[in-house]
Amino acid sequence: MTMLRVMSGAVLVAASFGVFAAEQPVSSASSADAMAVARSNACMGCHAIDRKLVGPSFQQVAEKYKGDAQAGAKLEKKVKNGGAGVWGPIPMPSHPKMTDADIRTVVAWVLAGAPQK
Repeated sequence: MTMLRVMSGAVLVAASFGVFAAEQPVSSASSADAMAVARSNACMGCHAIDRKLVGPSFQQVAEKYKGDAQAGAKLEKKVKNGGAGVWGPIPMPSHPKMTDADIRTVVAWVLAGAPQK
C-alpha cells in the first residue's frame, strides 16, 4: 500500500510539473533567441511585434490563437509550408530550409505574445 502511495504521489508531481512548465512565460534568454531566429529567417521583413506590416503583428497572431490547443501545430505548419487566406490575400511564403527546432522556437515566442525581454 505504501509503495502505491509513493508511486501515485510521484505521478501527481510529475504531471503537475508538466502543466506548470507549459504555462511558464518565454524566458528573456529564449526571447532573445527567438527574436534572433526570426530576424535571421526574414520573419521581421513582413511581421512586426506590435503592428501590422505586410502580415499581421506577432501580438495579433498570439491574440487570434489564444486558447487554441492546436495553435502551435497550425502555425508550425504555416511557417514551414506557407499559405494564404487567413489574414488576407497576401500569401505567407514557405520556409522549407528553416529547421523544425527554429520554427518551434519562433512559434512558441509568437504565441507567448512575442515578449521583447
